[in-house]
Amino acid sequence: MKNAISIDLEDWFCPFNMIRFIRRDDWGKCELRVVANTERLLLMLDAHRVRATFFVLGWIAEQAPDLIREIASRGHEIATHGYNHLLLTGSTEAEFEEDLRKGLDALRHCGINDKILGYRAPSFTIVSGTMWALRTLEKFGLQYDSSIFPIGFHPDYGVPDASLTPYQITDHIIEFPMSCVEVLGKRFPCSGGAYFRFFPYAYTKWCFNRINAEGRPAIFYVHPWEIDPGQPRIGLPLSKRIRHYYGLARTEGKLDRLLGDFEFTTLKEVLSL
Repeated sequence: MKNAISIDLEDWFCPFNMIRFIRRDDWGKCELRVVANTERLLLMLDAHRVRATFFVLGWIAEQAPDLIREIASRGHEIATHGYNHLLLTGSTEAEFEEDLRKGLDALRHCGINDKILGYRAPSFTIVSGTMWALRTLEKFGLQYDSSIFPIGFHPDYGVPDASLTPYQITDHIIEFPMSCVEVLGKRFPCSGGAYFRFFPYAYTKWCFNRINAEGRPAIFYVHPWEIDPGQPRIGLPLSKRIRHYYGLARTEGKLDRLLGDFEFTTLKEVLSL
């Protein structure tokens, strides 16, 4: 079974964890490491003959247009992650529409002429209270979303009763939820990111095997900064420091194993769009 693999294309200073410590206006003062890290990911994907979906942050596209063109030229799917890493849970519908518009415009200015089909909300913040965002996705002609985490325990995101398999969430939008396994009525996430860095590789492999055995495709995501143990370190509080920096030195090797153990392709191909 072919699973979906995605790259959330942002840099080390963009995540929600950093928002109180690096102001958005100061992004331009930070060391840009996304190009070198993404090139390492591209080499690994080439080695495994895998095409991925890149959810590109519009601000990154403006800083590194050649990188976006290189990703597209290698046959990967370009999708949007918005422009400013705007969390929907702290935004109005009008603010979200403007952020999405800027993100899509940034991709067009890079020379990406293929129709953009997919969107992923920063920090998975399409939740029960922000379903209005789907109207905006339809307005811009997007065809799928991959923002919903079907879990209930995380303080910042999650829709606990969401389907575990891709489903039609509106008349025009397909939802590809982040992957979880369900054991004795409890859901356990295994889609990547911090879950991939924190848990042993055997956990992810067991989860993906179980998901595929149940007849559904899994989805995986990673950020370029997650394979970069040399990135700048800032004085985050302990919980945030662990969440952001733990396991960085092992992620690249674990990802190489994952790409060898399972079949992967773009979200567009898994969804037959």
